[in-house]
Amino acid sequence: MYIHLGGEKIIRTSQVVAIFDISIEHSSKLSRQFVAQAQKNRGVETIGEEEPKSIVLTDDRVYFSPISSSTLKKRAHHLDE
Repeated sequence: MYIHLGGEKIIRTSQVVAIFDISIEHSSKLSRQFVAQAQKNRGVETIGEEEPKSIVLTDDRVYFSPISSSTLKKRAHHLDE
């Protein structure tokens, strides 16, 4: 199954490791370090031109999505049923 992350980006649900609200990047030093390291390794992709609302972690990339984490989680959960 697939999940739409916004814009034209669709990924396999099996690739999703975690979905976080964007506020975690601002509130956690560890999260900031993780994202900084992913950016160094060119493993970060910002979807669309809107302000990111969530962070989607996959096996090999970090996506900044304009769709809220709660909506993405509902989409992912809906696909598992």
